[in-house]
Amino acid sequence: MHVEADSAAARHGAGASGDVPEGSREKGKGTYDLVVIGGGSGGLAAASEAAELGRKVALCDYVKPSPRGTTWGLGGTCSNVGCVPKILMHRAAMLGVDIGEAAPYGWSLPSDKIHDWETLVEEVQVFIKSTNIAARKKLVTNKVVYHNAFAEFESAHRIKVRTAKNEVSTLTAENFIIAVGGRPRYLDIPGAREYAITSDDLFSLKYNPGKTVIIGSSFIALECAGVLSGLGMDVTVLARSKLLERLDQHMAEMVAKYMESHGVKFIRRCVPTSIEKIGDGTPLLLKVHAAKRDSGDPFVIDCNTVLLATGRVPNTRNMGLENIGVTMNKSTGKIIVDEDERTSVQNIFAIGDVIDGKPELTPVAIKTGRLLSRRLYGGASTRMDYTLIPTTLFTPLEYGSVGLSEELAIAQYSNENIEVYHSHFNPQYQALTMKDESVPYMKIVCLKSEQNRIIGFHIFGPHAGEITQGFSLCLKLGAKLKDLQTLVGIHPTCAEIATYLSITKSSGKSVLRTFC
Repeated sequence: MHVEADSAAARHGAGASGDVPEGSREKGKGTYDLVVIGGGSGGLAAASEAAELGRKVALCDYVKPSPRGTTWGLGGTCSNVGCVPKILMHRAAMLGVDIGEAAPYGWSLPSDKIHDWETLVEEVQVFIKSTNIAARKKLVTNKVVYHNAFAEFESAHRIKVRTAKNEVSTLTAENFIIAVGGRPRYLDIPGAREYAITSDDLFSLKYNPGKTVIIGSSFIALECAGVLSGLGMDVTVLARSKLLERLDQHMAEMVAKYMESHGVKFIRRCVPTSIEKIGDGTPLLLKVHAAKRDSGDPFVIDCNTVLLATGRVPNTRNMGLENIGVTMNKSTGKIIVDEDERTSVQNIFAIGDVIDGKPELTPVAIKTGRLLSRRLYGGASTRMDYTLIPTTLFTPLEYGSVGLSEELAIAQYSNENIEVYHSHFNPQYQALTMKDESVPYMKIVCLKSEQNRIIGFHIFGPHAGEITQGFSLCLKLGAKLKDLQTLVGIHPTCAEIATYLSITKSSGKSVLRTFC
């Protein structure tokens, strides 16, 4: 991740030198074959791949502290303030659920579960620091020159790099890859920057956040809500619009219903207007002022922590991109690229969350970076395929999906040409505790005109991410429902339900099940 300002590594002097190696190549356009700007997952992958292919590579990374002062080391959003700490805290929350359900399985445990937030955060941060070190070691092993410095383009082949100590030097290269990612968006309301936190702050927060209001309706909002609620916090989600607007809305409502039944409160169609501090302490005492979108009626919520999850913005400001002719989407600030991830400037490329119109997912950035470096320096021709990319929402009960939502399938192919096969199921290993037959659930969206080719796969249940990863290959290979029905399921697993699906949504038949 590459943004303006200091980082933990800079403060401790790790890789802070901006010196350019002596000498320059006789052919090419500069000292390096490639300079990668951004030390997140995509940037690290691209830099390492190019170096392993024998090229001379440098990488620039610079982390601006959040408004609350949070900063981190090499590795970008995913390793430091995203996927990695999130999944560790998700695991902590799920352990609490497992403890609560242990009695029917013969375990005698204390009834008063007490969670220590400070211990969890400390352990998570220790692990994250180990990933920072591992990323740095890989750069050293691959002989990638690391500059803990902010990069600004002076020309298409030259950047100015500035360290935390305001040391300035110049790097020149034949090619550049921009992989600077994004940061959370702050609402333009009184008190937001002064009193709210974001996911950049949550996973290293040194005190229990207490009663929390989460503003947003995205992946981050619901995942953070699930974690905090699972760890015993009082959590309210304020959603301006639809929950998980870009995902299947039938599934999104299932997620919300399940979370509500487990303590998360949702206030829909509301607009926060200000955040007010009403008392000091650790955590603070805050008051969120908001209004209903439909009626305009005002309301307030008292809490200790306000977490903003209202989208992300790319880290493209002050990089000098406009000055060298890199075309960007004016409304989003994202970089427009072609099918080769090439920008409007011939030797400058962009990958990951910073490019316009592509999924903001860590594995996408990694694969894109590797493929790009192989095309540039390894004689390869394979381009990134941005279609049929699976994803999972890590809420208390996971939601995994790949392909089209039911709504998009109908919009694209017409209602008459779509058939949905679906069923609820009861995971066998949870049979002693999970009594509600209305969850979990799986549905497969099929295209009738192509012999029920599978164009959408959705599952809401335990281990949905692991299950979706495997079944996503069905869509890649153009599998039809009959292909799934020829499989023999592994019993007793959640995934085997995919081999049994035979009831269509259009039939109106009950899909409640009490077994896998």
